[in-house]
Amino acid sequence: MLKTIMETEQASRPDEENPEWSREQIRNARPALEVFAEVFGPAAAEMLRRGRGRPAKADTKINQTLRLDADVLDAYRRSGPGWQVRMNQVLREHMPASGR
Repeated sequence: MLKTIMETEQASRPDEENPEWSREQIRNARPALEVFAEVFGPAAAEMLRRGRGRPAKADTKINQTLRLDADVLDAYRRSGPGWQVRMNQVLREHMPASGR
């Protein structure tokens, strides 16, 4: 007879150290950060809190559609990783004087 995945994977079975939670325990569960604040204080919990997504950079970029000749774009892409940074540097070097 074939065994199910739950029957064959040892880690998926509850044991004395990791018993299966009852419905009541699940219902009463609280976020870890909330419990941490009670044990170590709100200041310590705030140090662990992090915002959603990637942290904001100081030098933000603007996503802009730009039409380029295919051979120009291909030449930069062939130059390898970091081609966008190099292209940005060339544009910066040839920026009109009134731009900065």
